[in-house]
Amino acid sequence: MKTILFPEKEAWVELCKRPVMDRSQLDDVVAAILSRVKSEGDKAVFGYEKEFDGVTLQDLRVPVSEIRRSAGQIPDNLKQAIQIAENNIEKFHTAQLIKEPITETSEGVRCWRKNVAIEKVGLYIPGGSAPLFSTVLMLAIPAKIAGCREVILCTPPDREGKINPLILYAALITGVTDIFRTGGAQAIAAMAYGTESIPGVYKIFGPGNQYVTKAKEMVQREGISIDMHAGPSELLVIAGRTSDPAFIASDLLSQAEHGTDSQVILLTNDMQLAEKTGNEVKKQILSLPRKEIAIKAMENSMIIILRSIDDCVLFSNMYAPEHLIINTSDSMRTAENVENAGSVFLGEYSCESAGDYASGTNHTLPTNGFARSFSGVSTDSFLRKITFQELTRKGIENLGPAVGLMAEAELLAGHKNSVDIRLKSIANVRPE
Repeated sequence: MKTILFPEKEAWVELCKRPVMDRSQLDDVVAAILSRVKSEGDKAVFGYEKEFDGVTLQDLRVPVSEIRRSAGQIPDNLKQAIQIAENNIEKFHTAQLIKEPITETSEGVRCWRKNVAIEKVGLYIPGGSAPLFSTVLMLAIPAKIAGCREVILCTPPDREGKINPLILYAALITGVTDIFRTGGAQAIAAMAYGTESIPGVYKIFGPGNQYVTKAKEMVQREGISIDMHAGPSELLVIAGRTSDPAFIASDLLSQAEHGTDSQVILLTNDMQLAEKTGNEVKKQILSLPRKEIAIKAMENSMIIILRSIDDCVLFSNMYAPEHLIINTSDSMRTAENVENAGSVFLGEYSCESAGDYASGTNHTLPTNGFARSFSGVSTDSFLRKITFQELTRKGIENLGPAVGLMAEAELLAGHKNSVDIRLKSIANVRPE
């Protein structure tokens, strides 16, 4: 983990750049997978599962009986923990369902919007070294709240063709419609185009490796909506003199263990804190089962010492982190100046892990600087907003002349005529 002392602001842009992986052949590989699945359907998916996951499958769909059996494979205390998380996520996302009022923009002109659920959505859940059953909760719960009619889930199987029971159980309790044993770019292709077994969907959600991410980007160009452009996980911590180095180190490592391409950053104005945190990282990392992954991620990571906490916030806004922890004595005041971040955690006890699992906020968040222009997944992500308007006779009388003038100025005579014909009709009948 590199330590950088008081970099000039001119150098901040370079420091904000994410680690770059060699993706020279990624486009060609993923394009070939998408093309084959599009033309061959299930046959291609079976082939890629054998090639990439080393498993020969007889069926892609997970039987309902296997899904239901998962409930008996989960310890009761873990079920209770999952229930707590489910309740909190449901509360927070239900509160996002806001019915907007009808607005009378001028006399006789009423406008409003209606929430309509996306009918068919697909959830991608990674299932490799860390089966992310928590992501099932984060995606399936708001989909259910929004009212999506069909919610399918794709996740890679193990060498025996099995799906982790935690993923199955989370899908069971959140109302997922169907589960399919496939991962990688081939799963994204199957949900985008549809196969004999896997139905095509209108929007695809969920994180994944570089192949999954690239596949989502490519199918979006063909008109299939996706949740966001997501990359490796990242965390930025702003901390001051009173912060606990052990807390900060644990937060940094909680994200570093996600993957070797993760990036974590500590911003502080205190030299002693920086040194103590660095020592804590070295000590705590040795006890992690995934320490080799975390050690590699630390090669991409930094401790940056700036002249003030205000400078730390300025740097953070430029970096636009996926996760931002503000661990200072006046975290609420500091947070007022946050402009770009996926999700923000305030105070010494607000560990990022709480948001990953059970506080209620969503952990599917923009990475790689996309927090400057994208929000994380919410109930709104599963909804479409349809606008409505209604003009009465008085409304077209009031608004028509302005519309006609504007249409005429744009040389669109048909637009102007659709107004004029109504105004003439009104003029030829008796007053209301």
